[in-house]
Amino acid sequence: HLQLVESGGGLVQPGGSLRLSCAPSGVTLDYYAIGWFRQAPGKEREGVSCISASGGSTNYADSVKGRFTISRDQAKNTVYLWMNSLKPEDTAVYYCAPIIYGTGPPWALTDFGSWGQGTQVTVSS
Repeated sequence: HLQLVESGGGLVQPGGSLRLSCAPSGVTLDYYAIGWFRQAPGKEREGVSCISASGGSTNYADSVKGRFTISRDQAKNTVYLWMNSLKPEDTAVYYCAPIIYGTGPPWALTDFGSWGQGTQVTVSS
């Protein structure tokens, strides 16, 4: 399967910002649409945002529209999630995975996609 590694999480105060990164292990991401997901304690995993393989199209969950921005850098072979105006309800483990691009959420993982360890985002004062 396609192995992706998430990083950039941490503890931030409400209203703060973080940048999450999604990088592959040994493959080029150009071929894949990528989605960001999150799972808060006691809740189901939910789609947050996704970006097309080309980077030309993006979609966001209503809960993060206007606050989060997904982007990709082909040269760095990395997908980012820029998180601004963070709220306590954004607290979750964030994951990235190859997905079938759509207007979602939800977004379906590709048949070779799988969940990794994720990166913890905690928004608290």
